[in-house]
Amino acid sequence: MSVTYLGAMLASNHALQFVPYPTQVLGKSVKPIPVMILGVLLAGKRYPLRKYLFIVLIVAGVALFMYKEKKGAATTVGFGFGEILLITSLLLDGGTGSIQDKIRSNYTVKTFGMMLFMNVWSVLYLGIGLLLTGEAFSFPVFSFKYPSVLLHIFIFSLASAVGQFFIFMTVTNFGPLPCSIITTTRKFFTILFSVFIYGHPMIIRQWIGTICVFIGLGLDSAYGKQKRKVEKIEKS
Repeated sequence: MSVTYLGAMLASNHALQFVPYPTQVLGKSVKPIPVMILGVLLAGKRYPLRKYLFIVLIVAGVALFMYKEKKGAATTVGFGFGEILLITSLLLDGGTGSIQDKIRSNYTVKTFGMMLFMNVWSVLYLGIGLLLTGEAFSFPVFSFKYPSVLLHIFIFSLASAVGQFFIFMTVTNFGPLPCSIITTTRKFFTILFSVFIYGHPMIIRQWIGTICVFIGLGLDSAYGKQKRKVEKIEKS
């Protein structure tokens, strides 16, 4: 799990050297799809057809809402190393989700336990990477030259740890797929709230995307409640 988690992060961050940030954000917005597909192929998960439809609606809505055209520029379609890295990152995200599903199916897991051991192994792998690349020796020099970076790293680490807690709490209690849906739609709602707070106008494409997201979330939520109700009746 740590290998796929780190691989997805490295591929996603490295992709920014080849593609603009909006492209990276847009690419990562389809994360629930590989999580669902690889969950089926590797973890043996089964979803009804309607579940696929709901997820595609949500992902398509987020993509429509977040996509930005370049004004005055000709539309070009390209596929290069940056896009390959994004696809690799998405496949590794799906692999992480399928492994988490397997762990949840075979063991009783707790939030802090999964979070701790994933990070312990991640530190080990990153330590090896630091030694092999030489960054273990160059970074102390950089931090002595720019000591203010240490405060930024501390704040970043604190925010990351708190964020990870909620992510792992969602994974252990509800599963990787709901977690990926939440993290994807979080970006959508962040931008949507800024639109209403600061009064930025929305174009027709963004309104269509907004409608798709809310329809997908509403149907998925309604289906989830109906399923839990049926399971509760069957158990009683």
